[in-house]
Amino acid sequence: MRIKQNLPRPRSAALPNWRGLGLAATLLAGVPHVLLLPAAAQTQQAADAAPSEEDEPVVAYAVTLPDTADDALDDAIRRASALEQLRETAPTDGFGLVSRALAEADNIRSALRSEGYYAGTSRVTVAGAAPDTPGLADRLQARAAPRNRPEGQAATEPVPVVITVEPGPQYKLAPVRVQADPPGTPIDAAGPTELEAGAPARAQPILDAQGTLATALRDASYPFAEIRRRITVDHDTRLMEVTFIVAPGPRADFAVPSVTGEQRTNSSLVAAVARPLGGQPYNPKTLEETRQDLLGLGVFSTVRARAGERLDEEGRLPVTFTVIERPLHAIGFGAAYETRYGPTFSTYWEHRNLFGGAEKLRLEAEVNRLGVSGDTSETGGRVGASLATPWFAGRDQTLTFSIAGVRERLDAYDRDAFTADAILERNVSKRLTFGFGPQVEFSRVTQDDVTTDYQLIGLLGQLRWNDTDSPLNPSRGTRAAVLVNPVYSLGESNAFTRLRLQGSTYLDMSGDKGSILALRGVVGSIVGASFGGVPPDKRFYSGGGGSVRGYDYQSIGPRTARNEPAGGLSLIEGSVELRQRVSGPWGMAAFVDAGAVTEDPTPTFDNLKVGAGLGVRYQTAIGPIRADVAIPLNKERDDAAFGFYIGIGQAF
Repeated sequence: MRIKQNLPRPRSAALPNWRGLGLAATLLAGVPHVLLLPAAAQTQQAADAAPSEEDEPVVAYAVTLPDTADDALDDAIRRASALEQLRETAPTDGFGLVSRALAEADNIRSALRSEGYYAGTSRVTVAGAAPDTPGLADRLQARAAPRNRPEGQAATEPVPVVITVEPGPQYKLAPVRVQADPPGTPIDAAGPTELEAGAPARAQPILDAQGTLATALRDASYPFAEIRRRITVDHDTRLMEVTFIVAPGPRADFAVPSVTGEQRTNSSLVAAVARPLGGQPYNPKTLEETRQDLLGLGVFSTVRARAGERLDEEGRLPVTFTVIERPLHAIGFGAAYETRYGPTFSTYWEHRNLFGGAEKLRLEAEVNRLGVSGDTSETGGRVGASLATPWFAGRDQTLTFSIAGVRERLDAYDRDAFTADAILERNVSKRLTFGFGPQVEFSRVTQDDVTTDYQLIGLLGQLRWNDTDSPLNPSRGTRAAVLVNPVYSLGESNAFTRLRLQGSTYLDMSGDKGSILALRGVVGSIVGASFGGVPPDKRFYSGGGGSVRGYDYQSIGPRTARNEPAGGLSLIEGSVELRQRVSGPWGMAAFVDAGAVTEDPTPTFDNLKVGAGLGVRYQTAIGPIRADVAIPLNKERDDAAFGFYIGIGQAF
């Protein structure tokens, strides 16, 4: 027996993914009047039978699902069963229970066919009887009880509902065919399907194959590609014949896109961002990249891309981007705490579109070490301003001017400084960024009761790689940064170069972001000058949160004559941290940090310090709140017994 069905052409190859259970089974099985919906949608199916008042009687029932020895089929039946899915979410009376049981056969049949069991049968019994047994609903209603049972009244035994399934043989796929429409049209760009003859005739792989063919054609610049399928089920041979009918349509390039919706943003800027799309071969990825470029300006909360339904007179595909602007102003706050360093509070205010060209003006302030000495003598802080201009003198380039006033009161040194820089950053790719620019600094630094005034000019060059999946809580990917910073001291007539390489990587051990192994490493060196020729604040230090936890801030390394941290010309650090999700937003972390600082420019492991500890994480919309406790494993006389750290975001 052969059943042949010409299915209607779908509007799009991007079909809902219900694991082939509802829509797939309906289309493939030839029963268009049976459409299995998710449980929430099925609620309407029982709306007439379910009581609407809380005091109306309901019949409690328990469902026994079949064990077919096919886990995928068992799962499909469980999700298809309205009796099971609505049992707790939509209580019903005796008549509603019978109605559900009568409709269950269609649901089970869809589940069977979604897994390739086209000869399968099912049976439902309610209290041991078939659901169409005369008088069954009345007998069940006699067992009904109010939803809100009076206190002390015993509950009635649930009505047993048993679903029995005989799946029969699982049908297989015949060799899959791909045909061009109209005949003779080249369809090589669609590529082969991954469906193999002899594989189970399951619905989801067929839908996936159809989507893959359509995606391949669209990636090959066929914007109107359509894939239809013709299904024939042969019950004699127990084979399913699948034919994909491919209509690629015309191949097209993008027309120059238009942008609508901007109000305060210069139209010339958004046009410049979108214009490069014009003339490129149609590709959904290229379209998404341009949409992301518009979002990357930082002035739009939403950017929607809409492609035309037909080609223009030049044979190109029109595209319109519709944007919605963000509020002009934003304000934010931050806080952190570290033993011996004390609390840190920060805030910022920014204007996101200062002159209409997506320029971002940011004013920020920070105060730290509050109350460490009982007064403000050791309190530090920073006030600064920056102006970032995107798309400066070219695509994907941002010029940022920054100025800041700094007051530092640290165990290692005291510093009062004014800094200014201008950094031009260019996005070489979505992951790689290169930046460089001049720096100027005027500072007064005191270490070991010796105060020196510095006038420094420098050039900052940095190369950054970032392919992680989250800036505050990464679960995969790698971050890496290389810094080269030549500096000339005018007063000292002295030059030196700071070199620093830092990297971190994140491994999803469980595959569901439940167990993350995070690794970090840092190597630094200062060359070109002696130890005394490098200002104390430009030397390397280690210790504290985000560095080597368990040790005081900047405490690792050489000491001065007054036994204060002196810094060094080389740095080496490493961290291993296991981040484990425990329950809901709560998580734990176990970590080991290590670091060494020496006066020699060549990094070594001399006097390596190691700290270890445990932490708690609480996930929020803005990143995890972190609380860590660490102890120094090879502490010296003046080291604290432990360190306690609180902040937002992971340690690295």
